[in-house]
Amino acid sequence: MRRSILPIMTLILIVVLNSCADNGKGNKKDGFTATRFTGAKGEVKLITLDPGHFHAALVQKNMYDQINPEVFVYSPAGKDVDEHVKRILGYNTRAENKTAWFEKVYRGSDYLEKMLSEKKGNVVVVSGNNRIKSDYIRKSVEAGFNVLADKPMVITAEQFPLLEDAFKIAQKNGVLLYDIMTERFSVTTMLQRELSMDPQVFGNLERGTSEKPAIEMTSVHYFYKNVSGNVLVRPAWFFDVNQQGEGIVDVTTHLVDLVQWECFPEQILQKNDIQILTAKRWPTLFTKEEFKEVTHLDSFPEYLSAAVKDGQLNVFANGEIVYKLKGAVAKVTAVWNYKAPEGEGDTHYSIMRGSLSTLEIRQGKEEKNDPTLYITINKSVDSRLFADHLTSVIKTLPQEGLAIEKVGERSWKVVIPNSLIVGHEAHFAQVTMRYLEYLKAGKLPEWEVPNMITKYYTTTSALKFAKGGN
Repeated sequence: MRRSILPIMTLILIVVLNSCADNGKGNKKDGFTATRFTGAKGEVKLITLDPGHFHAALVQKNMYDQINPEVFVYSPAGKDVDEHVKRILGYNTRAENKTAWFEKVYRGSDYLEKMLSEKKGNVVVVSGNNRIKSDYIRKSVEAGFNVLADKPMVITAEQFPLLEDAFKIAQKNGVLLYDIMTERFSVTTMLQRELSMDPQVFGNLERGTSEKPAIEMTSVHYFYKNVSGNVLVRPAWFFDVNQQGEGIVDVTTHLVDLVQWECFPEQILQKNDIQILTAKRWPTLFTKEEFKEVTHLDSFPEYLSAAVKDGQLNVFANGEIVYKLKGAVAKVTAVWNYKAPEGEGDTHYSIMRGSLSTLEIRQGKEEKNDPTLYITINKSVDSRLFADHLTSVIKTLPQEGLAIEKVGERSWKVVIPNSLIVGHEAHFAQVTMRYLEYLKAGKLPEWEVPNMITKYYTTTSALKFAKGGN
């Protein structure tokens, strides 16, 4: 009896051992093994590729159980990588909430080839020079790496096919390519979206016109900025639109993403849902003194000489797009000024127009620079009944401690407790944790990839339109 069972038991044991050996590794595809994540401690191994933007460091401002503290950095030698390492060291040595990252840095001209061949990690963070970002992304997913990329993933219509191709390769290779959309985690933005989905609060989204769009968003930023307690030193290439990208394809990425995310939540959007109506771009001007203050360089580099007019550097950091998304007119505007007035900083404005009310986020002097959500009902709506319903709806939202305050005859504002208000830098941890959830699930929501493609089609098409292209 035992002699007949042994071969069968041996076969079962081999199958089980093979299955266990694959646990956490995944299926082998085209010469590499795609990692299968389980949520286990330290299973995510980060690689930071050519970190030229401070957003690369913000991903590591916090520790995560699922991420191994040993991080591999591949970069050409220079100030960009030195500043990145300095920021991580700052997080490791700060007085409170110290991190414990161990950075293993490779500096060399063959940094990309070295990263691709050594395969030290399974998730690549890409945040730096945008001219080469699309190529970085494509080669990373092709080699079997998951990629968490800072915006923008692509900055020209000519490069856009590279990004589309990268998403196809990522799907084929079983890896996740995702961009860092921090603005979705702003509490006022989340509330604007949630209230717009209540038909008794918002009604239906208006179709809008070019003069009065259904949704408008404006984002104002400043080159002189304080990050993690220090004045930010920006690399000179940040002022070169051929490397950083123009404003119309940079910050507007967030705005176009929010338009899609709020107006058509969890719906799959396609390129043919987009129609560019108008698009324009204009420069921010810099003196040599202002340029030196934010770069610590005494003069404009040679590669910026073509952008210098009458002694001032012209940076096309500002852009506006008016377009239709599934028939609804949207307008997004990105503005970059040199330095914020005393006591002020980056601001976000947003208004959604519905058949019953408008939902408006303002962040001005009246709001003491704090984003505040206002609800204003249309003339045909009964004020008392609306107030009763709004009060009951607020209590059902997932954010705890919210209240409604009447600020006008037909207007209210949402009072948000301080515990729900976190700064922009904290949103990077929230995005990272969401990405870790997707890695464990082994997939993104079905609408995310087509909507990322549609988003970047919108921004790159708008730039082409603004520059006189078809």
